[in-house]
Amino acid sequence: MFTGIVEELGTVAALEEQSDAVRLTVEGAVTTDAALGDSIAVNGCCLTVAALGNGSFTADVMKMTLDKTSLGALAVGHRVNLERACTPQTRLGGHIVQGHVDTTGTIVRREPGEHWELVEIALPEPIARYVVLHGSITVDGISLTVAELRDDSFVVSLIPETLTRTTLGFKQPGDPVNLEADIIAKHVERLIHRD
Repeated sequence: MFTGIVEELGTVAALEEQSDAVRLTVEGAVTTDAALGDSIAVNGCCLTVAALGNGSFTADVMKMTLDKTSLGALAVGHRVNLERACTPQTRLGGHIVQGHVDTTGTIVRREPGEHWELVEIALPEPIARYVVLHGSITVDGISLTVAELRDDSFVVSLIPETLTRTTLGFKQPGDPVNLEADIIAKHVERLIHRD
């Protein structure tokens, strides 16, 4: 489990193409206390540490994950959001994030303000019913609040800290982002619609 509070921007160090997967190596300080088998969220995707290097970790990314997320578009040198799995002592500064990406969205537009920036993101139909005004959504692993909700998109308001410390500081219109809807909404829907 994660909280959606990105710890750092890591850097893709290597991509090893396999027949039905990719071995992804990422450099970042989150490796200082990492162990084999640990979970680290990369742009919101929960990945398992399969190997550790000097300041880097390697994870196996299956075809299903590559198809469902934006990880398949990564290249060496790309910056990625990193967060270690939380512990029972972790402050839950964001919201409950599983690292199980539902789908990808696309950045529609950016609107700079004096002290913040509005970013509009296309809202794919499969998760639209879970997104509510002022509710939580995870974008590239970042716990964010929905500031505006439209028919086929939503808007988030980003403070300078988020712009500086995450991929949303430099992603542009047309760029894909990983989206994870609030798990509580999914559980409530399942409970209500059980036969």
